[in-house]
Amino acid sequence: MRIKMDETAALIIDYQERLVPAMHNKDELIRNSRILIEGLQVLGVPLIVSTQYKKGLKETIPEISEAASGAETIDKISFSCFDEEKIREAFKGRKTIIVCGIEAHVCVLQTVIDLCAAGYHVVLVEDCIDSRRENDKRIALRRAEAEGAMLTTYEAILFELTRYAGTDRFREISALVK
Repeated sequence: MRIKMDETAALIIDYQERLVPAMHNKDELIRNSRILIEGLQVLGVPLIVSTQYKKGLKETIPEISEAASGAETIDKISFSCFDEEKIREAFKGRKTIIVCGIEAHVCVLQTVIDLCAAGYHVVLVEDCIDSRRENDKRIALRRAEAEGAMLTTYEAILFELTRYAGTDRFREISALVK
């Protein structure tokens, strides 16, 4: 199935000050996620940023909040973002949801399960999710696929959404991923 930009939104899950430092591959996670989010902004894909219990886990890290400037941020206490009415409302009229964030085996996975169950096409960006332990991420990816999510990479989804070479958007996306 080809991903269509006008039917797509993105969910950026819980890149928070007290969570990110504990991630297994935090430097790669931040780098890749920033590129993905900046690329989605170039392409005009609507973004929602979630935070998990901001009082305890603090704000979204600057690298992500700056890349996602202008996106609505929704704080939650449920592990699944889809339990939040505001997030469900934001996705009305969309068929495909691109998902990135942390932790892969908790909030990301539970959100993916709920999105798939609600009939969305879920695109999980493998190189933009992480967990504290590598094995948790690995098992979460297997479960997400079993639930119906499609796995991809940030570069693959950005070029799929760009669709054509020789355009200004193509040049902007190419510059980001280099």
